[in-house]
Amino acid sequence: MKNWKRMLLSLTISVGLLASAVPAMAAPQGTSVKVNDQAVKYATGAPILEKGTTLVPLRTTLDAMDVKLTTATDDTITAVVDGKTITLKSKLTRINGVTYAPIRIVGDATGYEVRWDAATRTVLLVSKGGATETAQTGGRGFMWEVESNGNTIYLVGSMHIADESFYPLRPEFEEAFAEADYLGVEIDISKAADEEQQKLVLSLGSYQDGTTLKDHISSETYTKLGDVLKKNGLESNALDAFKPWVVESTLASLKSTTAGYEASAGVDLYFIQKAIERKLPVIELESYQSQLGMFNDFSKETQEETLKATIENFDVLDNSVKEMAEMWKTGNDEQLLELTNSFSTNEEYNKAMLVDRNIGMADKIDGYLKNGKGEEYFIVVGAAHYLGDHGIVKLLEDKGYNVERK
Repeated sequence: MKNWKRMLLSLTISVGLLASAVPAMAAPQGTSVKVNDQAVKYATGAPILEKGTTLVPLRTTLDAMDVKLTTATDDTITAVVDGKTITLKSKLTRINGVTYAPIRIVGDATGYEVRWDAATRTVLLVSKGGATETAQTGGRGFMWEVESNGNTIYLVGSMHIADESFYPLRPEFEEAFAEADYLGVEIDISKAADEEQQKLVLSLGSYQDGTTLKDHISSETYTKLGDVLKKNGLESNALDAFKPWVVESTLASLKSTTAGYEASAGVDLYFIQKAIERKLPVIELESYQSQLGMFNDFSKETQEETLKATIENFDVLDNSVKEMAEMWKTGNDEQLLELTNSFSTNEEYNKAMLVDRNIGMADKIDGYLKNGKGEEYFIVVGAAHYLGDHGIVKLLEDKGYNVERK
């Protein structure tokens, strides 16, 4: 936990456990696929990441999995696996004459375990029970259950950036999700690449008045930032167009990606992808506008303070993310509470990031519990929102609910 003490306000923490809409101005990288440790060679087409879902050329991928494709229509795939014909439902996409399908649903349906290696940006398909399968224990994570008026709500604490070691999740997560009528998330990050969201990021996160970053932070901070950028192969002025909160999140993203943790493997996106496959309604407890607006509304002093914290501790950010990952995988409530309480060192930051947002989310959850429709909700928000005097668990208990740790 020592590294958290050195960087309490870093947006690395925000990306990991608090907010899912934090932008990073970095170019996307390619994605590869391996089947039982053998790289799949695509003669036509290549894997792509679309709205948080990895799509792969269907026929080539199935051939590599020793699965024979029979037919593929707009939303139905028929294939032969070990001599047995299977049919699976999935929306298919045609790009330049090549049929693409979501790799997770294809892998699951054909008897493969689907993993993600964020460090190499590789999707790993492993035969269940095969010789190449290694023992893997997913994280305990954080989950609570609330029941009222015939409704059941599971509250799941997400880590918005993760890697393959988080999966498979323990069965309690999958079983609760399987019975859900709705998936609730902070925001639906599968829409992050939409033109509307990108315009919002640029309009809020960049200067529109002819000034640049250099005009809004101290010369000392600007010089230190330039040094960090140059050490990472960028021009010292590469992020001049952006405000401090975007610059900070970009630095944090660079470091967390180096450590092997990415939003494409995050717990909330994992369930969003499964909800899309199941055609399960996804409800948002917040919005891109509210989250990005919150960062944009921080005072000049807080924006520079958090940027300085990230710059000064840049060399240990990856270790901090690893510590958070271990905390999540062990489901350590004590460490999570310690982290949550650390935000109180900056009143403005704590009020915006935790106190106000927790009240809004708890009120929405209260509404779901009171609707009396006999429904089940699976709610996934950043883990740091749940514990402490201002956490969602305490807010619901204050409303008279019994919240049970699972």
